[in-house]
Amino acid sequence: MDELLLTIGNKNYSSWSLRPWILMKHLGLRFAERLLPLDTPEFARDIATISPTKRVPVLQHGALLVWDSLAICEYACELAGRGWPEDRGVRAVARAVCAEMHAGFSILRSQWPMNARALDRSSAPNLERSAELARIEDIWAGCRGRHGSGGPWLFGEYSVADAMYAPVVLRMRTYGAQLRETSAAYVGTVLADAHLREWLDAAVAESWTIETSEVGR
Repeated sequence: MDELLLTIGNKNYSSWSLRPWILMKHLGLRFAERLLPLDTPEFARDIATISPTKRVPVLQHGALLVWDSLAICEYACELAGRGWPEDRGVRAVARAVCAEMHAGFSILRSQWPMNARALDRSSAPNLERSAELARIEDIWAGCRGRHGSGGPWLFGEYSVADAMYAPVVLRMRTYGAQLRETSAAYVGTVLADAHLREWLDAAVAESWTIETSEVGR
């Protein structure tokens, strides 16, 4: 099989890159990793040669190019033969919550940018952001309560849904979100994950700083 090459942005800031990276780790797929520092002349030069959207992440597999995080996750699941719930109905629910994360929560994204190495950041209260956080907690409670009996993840075993919500967990950690008991338990599971710890260690070691993402200092 041709080598998989995943091009990502800074591990400290690139929430979109984290999603396929951590899923592919959990699926046991071997892949090469290329990191392009965001917001640099080098990024603009290099990403234009491989991505039609000029954004990361991008997966290359032989002649195939996949340039969307959720599409990369779907492709990785096809390669691995797992990564979604086995039951058709539950799989549909998992896809729905992934699509909601992929397309929504714009206030949360803008006000709480992912900053993987940052802790104890402050932010002014915001009703719209609180509503989005409450919706995420409702999603997690529903997934865990109805479909999570087979393990500690949203649908029991690790799935695309867990990968899609991993950056939200890091945002909650950075900005000190006050969580329900069930949400806090899930956040603890995510933060204890060995693959996420690997990502966080690499983020801490990075020297790049993007000032627009250094919110709440």
